[in-house]
Amino acid sequence: MLTDLEKSSLLEVINSHKSDEIIEVLKQQPEAIRAKVEEVCVDMWGGFPKVIKAVFQNAAIVIDRFHVMKLVNKALNKIRLKLGLTGLKNKLLLLKNHADLSELESSQLAQLFQQSSFLEIAYRLKEELRQIYESSLTVKAGIKKIKQWLIYARLIFGSVADTLNKHLSEIANYFLHRTTSSVTEGLNTKLKLILRQSYGFTNFTIMREKLLACLFK
Repeated sequence: MLTDLEKSSLLEVINSHKSDEIIEVLKQQPEAIRAKVEEVCVDMWGGFPKVIKAVFQNAAIVIDRFHVMKLVNKALNKIRLKLGLTGLKNKLLLLKNHADLSELESSQLAQLFQQSSFLEIAYRLKEELRQIYESSLTVKAGIKKIKQWLIYARLIFGSVADTLNKHLSEIANYFLHRTTSSVTEGLNTKLKLILRQSYGFTNFTIMREKLLACLFK
């Protein structure tokens, strides 16, 4: 899916996950239009940088903050399970933003941390990263803050911290204009609903035309 984040519009649907095939489709758009794209917000799939550099040569690559937090939350949840602290309530307490916890939930979380100080440290690191995202930082300051965070995160989250370090520049590009792919996630939900209601398409071309007719603005 290719979306316009400002207009909340679906621009294109491509029947491939191969970078070369995606590039071929996107290059069908005039170069003058592609040159005007300033930012492209994506997840950490390894093929995206190649596509963006080939198609949108003037665009900054922004790694979506919610995909970063999703990766950290997944690592935090794995720690919980390894410690044997099972149960949906425990999971929800850990993954919920601290600022959104009720007084009762804060008390329950404190009780959970009495069973594992290691889990508490992991939770605090998760919240520290979220606070970095909430701060008004420049790209340079964002890189500095996340680098400091990674020093401790490597001890707790291991390979997840290494993955974030690998994409550090693109992650910090969030602080250019605080761009996220939340629009894309919303359109993806609508796309899935359309597919369910349509009871199947005879081919990809018909499906693409239907989706663009419904979601292009």
